Parts: sequence; structure tokens; C-alpha cells
Amino acid sequence: MNAVGSPYRRFTREEWAHLRADTPLTLTLEDLSRLKSLHDPISLEEVIEIYLPLSRLLALYVAATQGLFKATQRFLGAGDGKVPYIIGVAGSVSAGKSTTARVLRALLSRWPNTPKVGLITTDGFLLPNAALEREGLMDKKGFPESYDHKALLRFLSDVKAGAPHVTAPVYSHLVYDVVEGETESVDHPDILIVEGVNVLAARPSRQPRDIPFVSDFFDFSIYLDAQEDVLERWYIDRFLSLRQTAFRDPRSYFRKYAELDDAEAVRVAREIWTTINLENLRNNIAPTRPRASLVLTKGADHRIEEVALRKL
Repeated sequence: MNAVGSPYRRFTREEWAHLRADTPLTLTLEDLSRLKSLHDPISLEEVIEIYLPLSRLLALYVAATQGLFKATQRFLGAGDGKVPYIIGVAGSVSAGKSTTARVLRALLSRWPNTPKVGLITTDGFLLPNAALEREGLMDKKGFPESYDHKALLRFLSDVKAGAPHVTAPVYSHLVYDVVEGETESVDHPDILIVEGVNVLAARPSRQPRDIPFVSDFFDFSIYLDAQEDVLERWYIDRFLSLRQTAFRDPRSYFRKYAELDDAEAVRVAREIWTTINLENLRNNIAPTRPRASLVLTKGADHRIEEVALRKL
């Protein structure tokens, strides 16, 4: 059902799946097992019914953009290099952004006109823990004000300008901090996927009004949506599982939680969710949903139930 006056055209899962047409499945179960994140049980059925139609749509959008760029170059008599197509992926903690970004990267890199697809997360642009502690922002990690906004904008501006070997800082979820001296390079991609909780957010209030939004550099954006109580349950489930894996690593920032019993771990996880992640979701992340080009709404079983595509 598409409401009159809505900026989006809405599709049921079945309606959207039909738009796959004859797009071939290019991922195997083994591929998918490497791409999915902890507690995001994406299936091949999900890839076939949701992500293949989406990759087909994006391939069309990218091809049209490439054609427009070439036409403009001919008009100007210019010989500039290609301009990457940038896709933003936003949504709450535990919504499945990382899996979505990785699956899209794998699918899009198999289209003939976009063989080179890059992926970065904005976690690397978080201020280092020492700076967050100094500014009293450790409990606001992931909020818009906790990022090096200028560095992120400079990175995106350089990528969009076609600069070679643009570097981004690297973040370690194990030590819960930016890794000093470590970077990853982006070099003339056909597509760059930028994933992060607040990539669609407005600039932090401390930034001047003439500073652009991060999303101003996006050609297309995706928002992963789910009910608050569902996201909370997914977060707690993930926290419980991490006690048996990453939290047990002596280097882990969360090592102190590894020996908690189930009841105490649930209490701690719920407290972290409520005081940090839920506040960020309500005040910063969810309000950006109407800015997305596409909204993927998940049910409690992680399956996408509805797709909303912004009208052109």
C-alpha cells in the first residue's frame, strides 16, 4: 500500500522479490557464511528476495550516473577521471548494517560496470578513547559529537573528487578504540559503501552551518529499521554470545564482562542498551530515517518484511 503524498513507494517482501527479474545468484552459502555478522542469520533466501533486486536497482542507478558523467565530460571537453558512486548504510546498533554492507559489496562487485567496490565503516573516524575521555564523551560513543567530523568529510570529499589512495583510520572492536598508525586505503573505486550508525545524521551542533552533512556526499542511502524492543533483544543476545568469544580475549576492552552469569550479563547489557544505544537511536539515528533513499524494515526473525523506496 502506497499512501498518497508519501515520498516513498512501499513494497511487501513478495512484491520486492519479484523485481529480481533474471538477476543471477552469484553468492554461495560459503560466501554468505563469511559475510554475515554475529547474530544476523541472513539466508540465501534473503539474498535472493531482497538483495538481488536491490543490487539490480543499484546497478541501474550507477550505470545511469556513469552515463551522465560521461555526457557531462563530453559537453565540457574535460578529461577528469571517474567519480565513485557512494552508498551510505545507516541504522541502529545490532540492526545488521555490517552484513548488509558486506553482502551488497559482494553482489555489486559482480556487475560488469562496477568491478571495484570499496567498503569503509565510520567507526574509524570516532575520536580516540583518550580524546573522548578528555571531552567527557565516552558515554556518547557513536553519537554524532563523538566523531572526527572534519576528517570524515575530508575523506569523503577526496574520494568523491577522484583522488588516489585516500586513507581512512581503522577501528578495533576488540580493544574498543581507533588503532593508532593503522589505515586502510581507498583507490578509485567504482562504488564506495560507507556504513555507520549516524551517517545520515545532521552535522554536530558545534560545527558551523556552512559545513556539509556526511550524507551530502552520498548518491544513495539505505536505512536498516526494526522495532526498539526487537533491536534491544538482538543486542542482548549478541552481548551474551560475546562473553564466550571476543570478551575472553585478554586484549578485549570488555574482558571484565566475560565471567558474568546470564542474569547479570542481561542486566548489564540492558543497562548499556538503555543508557547509550537507545538514547542514540531515539535522538540521533531514527530521526534520520526519512532522509534515506531506501528503508529496509526487519521483523523479529531478522527477515526483511517491507522495502520502502524513495520516489525520484
